[in-house]
Amino acid sequence: MIRVLLAEDQGMVRGALATLLGLEDDIEVVGEAANGEEAVTVAASARPDVALLDIEMPGKDGITAAAEIRRSLPDCRIVILTTFGRPGYLRRAMEAGASAFLVKDSPAKDLASAIRRVLAGERVIDPALAAAALSAGPNPLSARERDVLAAAADGSTIGDVAVRLHLSEGTVRNYLSAAIRKTSARNRIEAVQAAERQGWL
Repeated sequence: MIRVLLAEDQGMVRGALATLLGLEDDIEVVGEAANGEEAVTVAASARPDVALLDIEMPGKDGITAAAEIRRSLPDCRIVILTTFGRPGYLRRAMEAGASAFLVKDSPAKDLASAIRRVLAGERVIDPALAAAALSAGPNPLSARERDVLAAAADGSTIGDVAVRLHLSEGTVRNYLSAAIRKTSARNRIEAVQAAERQGWL
């Protein structure tokens, strides 16, 4: 049996996925989680063969959870599920150790197939998303620019961001200016929107 962990913040969707996978003779859902933090904890105790993670969950997102699960359980394969086919998400998911990246409107049979294929050592990526990621190119933002932009996304002042990230206000301004320039935005609000649209944050 293929042991699967299912992490999805919407209870109804999680239940539907568990039911669908439960119909497969060779797949068993051994754990469920409603957020990334819970997914990491459940993975440590359930020790699944495959972790199926929604990308957008409250608190710790699926990509962050994927990286942590891979560190603690190197043999666990990661399948990322998303509603949003953003090119930057795909690149970040692969960097975090994901073996598969599927959009949620894929046919249900594709999910069970992807689980089997990643366990056999394959990579499974939604073809349209792979093409979009290649044409979009790499994320131009550095890790620190992403951190600062993400911290400023809620409208926090330069001072607030500086305190939160333990940086000087001048450093925060420099990172924000670089992020605005690299996203071809006019201000940080537009920069945040552009980065989120591409899946860079």
